[in-house]
Amino acid sequence: MRIDAHQHFWRIADRAGQWPGPELAAIHRDFLPDDLRPLVEDAGVDGTVLVQTMETQADTKFILDLADNHPFILGVVGWTDLKASDVQENIGQLASHRKLKGFRPMLQDLADDRWIDDPALDIGIATMIEHDLVFDALVLPRHLAPLCNFARRHQELPIVIDHGAKPPIAEGRFIDWYARMKALAALPNVHCKLSGLLTEAGDQKPQSVRPYAETIFDLFGPDRVIWGSDWPVLRLAGEYGAWLRQCLDIVPEENHAAVFGGNAKRFYRLKEI
Repeated sequence: MRIDAHQHFWRIADRAGQWPGPELAAIHRDFLPDDLRPLVEDAGVDGTVLVQTMETQADTKFILDLADNHPFILGVVGWTDLKASDVQENIGQLASHRKLKGFRPMLQDLADDRWIDDPALDIGIATMIEHDLVFDALVLPRHLAPLCNFARRHQELPIVIDHGAKPPIAEGRFIDWYARMKALAALPNVHCKLSGLLTEAGDQKPQSVRPYAETIFDLFGPDRVIWGSDWPVLRLAGEYGAWLRQCLDIVPEENHAAVFGGNAKRFYRLKEI
């Protein structure tokens, strides 16, 4: 079973004043299930994980409703305020939805780089663990040290780093990102998504992604790397089928079943269509 573990849907009318702006013409429009369905069918992808893109309960409800009506959406990663006073009630209500699999605070957009390294999260994280939910970490390299502290404090929480923490591929920098990722990879509850890297390459050739992708695979191993498209954001840098083929070429063939399906199915507790 081949799974795309990271894709998005949105309606531009819901995003007034928010990213993406009209200057990003390739993605400044509505993207809904009928837009993605032919791409996943052509690529032999059996199901997807739909990930939030706005810090609102309304966005989470919107994508959960889509998941209810489109069987190829196997799971949803939503948003809730993990430091709210009523976080236990909010998580309990959302977790009652059969396709809600986890939450993603948009750490890359927060002013405080150490937001994640805060005991104020403890109640929310304990509630997530109680409901068998996972944590998607949308981070940049500067967040990796605080994320490592967080992951050590919550070793029962399954965590996945989105987009390899967006390494500075376009700038050709590697060492600081590598050292921080190595520390996280040493923690068995931390996984990493092979997604979003093509967008980080900027004007570099697609081949510039390979050393970073191979490093992710080397650090996290075949059982903790999870493939995702990051579509439609991917449209800023490439096409769905081409990105999948590029990753299939990077990952050793004997690990394809795990990286392109099995790991996502296990991590997100996905059910067959």
